[in-house]
Amino acid sequence: MSDAVPPRRETTPRAVSPGSAPSGVAAAPPPPTGGGPADVLLASLAPLLTRWLPRQRWFAGKGSPVTGLAPVTAVDVLPVTRGGGTPGLLHLLVRARQSGTGADDCYQLLLGVQDVLPPQLAPALIGRPTEGPLRGLAVYEALADPRTAGLLLERLRVPGRLGPLRFVREADADLPAGLAPRLLGAEQSNSSVVYGDSYILKLFRRVGPGVNPDLELPRALARAGCTRVPAPAAWCEAEPPGGGEPMTLGVLQPFLPGSADGWQLALGALAVQADFTGSAHALGHATAEVHRALAGALPTLDLHPPHLERIAAAMHRRLDAAAEAVPALRGYRAALRATYDDLTRPGALGRSRRAQRIHGDLHLGQALRTAADGRWSLIDFEGEPARPLAERRRPQPVEQDVAGMLRSFDYAAAVGRAAGTGWADRAREAFCDGYAEAHHDPREDDRLLRAHETDKAVYEVLYEARHRPDWLSVPLTAIRRLAAQADGARRRP
Repeated sequence: MSDAVPPRRETTPRAVSPGSAPSGVAAAPPPPTGGGPADVLLASLAPLLTRWLPRQRWFAGKGSPVTGLAPVTAVDVLPVTRGGGTPGLLHLLVRARQSGTGADDCYQLLLGVQDVLPPQLAPALIGRPTEGPLRGLAVYEALADPRTAGLLLERLRVPGRLGPLRFVREADADLPAGLAPRLLGAEQSNSSVVYGDSYILKLFRRVGPGVNPDLELPRALARAGCTRVPAPAAWCEAEPPGGGEPMTLGVLQPFLPGSADGWQLALGALAVQADFTGSAHALGHATAEVHRALAGALPTLDLHPPHLERIAAAMHRRLDAAAEAVPALRGYRAALRATYDDLTRPGALGRSRRAQRIHGDLHLGQALRTAADGRWSLIDFEGEPARPLAERRRPQPVEQDVAGMLRSFDYAAAVGRAAGTGWADRAREAFCDGYAEAHHDPREDDRLLRAHETDKAVYEVLYEARHRPDWLSVPLTAIRRLAAQADGARRRP
C-alpha cells in the first residue's frame, strides 16, 4: 500500500454541516432527541473515544472518567469511502465533560478511517463503531498514518478555508511537496509530526479561543529579527460556531536537524562527568537575547504594588492547593508563605520591576543546541498548558523563566545522580552569568527570583505526586532548601 499523498482531486475536503453526512458513507438515522450529522457521528464514536481519550498522554483530565462528549466542529478533510484503499480523514473538535473534576475542555482529534487497517497501524487503532455512519470501519489516530499526516502538510502548502478551518502560510515560506512525515513518539500536551528533515508540525490537543503563544511569540520574534527561535512557516486555526476568537490548532516551523535538547546534553555531560558550565553560560545568554527581543517587540508594563500583590496571592493559592493534595508539603507552608509575602513588603515595593511576554515554561527540554555550531535555540512557547490561555498571554517578570531553568538544572543533577556534588549550583551560576551579559542580572532581585523558584517547586511537588511519585523527592529537596532560605531571611535584621 502506497504511503504517497492521495491525488488532490481525491482530497477535496469539506465541513460536515447540517443536512449532510461524511461523504461516501450513508448517514445513520438521527437519535430520538434529534441532532445534526455531527451529533450523530460523535454519538457513534463516543463509546470508543471515552475509553481512548483518558489514555492519551496529552489528555489533561487524568484520574477522572469522561462522562460526556459534545461536538464543536466536524470537518471531512478527506472523504470516507467504503471498499476503497484510500483512508478518510476526519477533523473533530469535541468537548469532553468530566463530572469528577468539572472539566469541560475542548480537544482536537484527527481520525483516520478505512475498511482494513494495515498491520503497521494496529497500535493506532481506536476501535470500530457498532453504529452510525462509520459502522464497522476502523477508526484510528490519523497522525500515525503517513498518508493522512502528509495531507496536513498539503493543506498548509495551499492556504485557504475549509468550513471552520483556516490554513495560513507565510508569504516567504518555501514548503516543498512530498516531504515524508513521521510522528514523534514523545507526546506531552501536543502531538508533533516531522516532515523530512525540514519542518515540524505541532498540533495542540487541548484548544481554546485566542491565539496560542506558540504562534504569537515566534512570529513576533521573527518580525524583530531574533533568530534564536524558529519562525512559523504556516499554521491552522478554527473559528468557533457562533463567532468568537479563532482557536490556534497547529503551527508548522523549521525543523532543526542534528540538534539535541538541553536535557539530553546535560545528562550526557553528567554521565561522563564533563563540565557543563560553558553550555549553561551560553544558554543563559541565548535566553536573555530572546527576552530582550520580546520586550522590544511586544508591550511591557511596570509592576506596581497591586500587580505584585496579585502575583503573590496567586502563588499563595497554588501553595494551598498543593499542600491540600500533598501532605508532605504542609510542614513548609509557613516558610514558603513568607517568601511570597516578601514580594509585597515595603522594601520590596520600592524597587522598579517590569513585566513582559516570556516563554512561560522554560526548562532544559525547551532548548536545542545544534551540533554544527553549538548555537542554542528556544522552542515550545506554549507556556504551561494547565494554565488558562489568557493567563499564559499576560506579561510576567522574566525571573519566572529564569527560575524554571534553575529548577531544571536541579532535576538534571538528581536524575544524573549528581545531587549534592555542586554540579547544579555551578550550572545555575553559569546560566545567570550568561544571562547577565545580555540583559540584567536576575540575582539582583533575589526576592522575586526566589519567589518564582518556590512557586515552580510547589508546582513540581503537585505534578510529581500525581504523575511520578518516584520523583517526588526531587522537588521536595528544593522545597526544604527554599524554606530554609526563607527562615534565614526572616531572622536577618
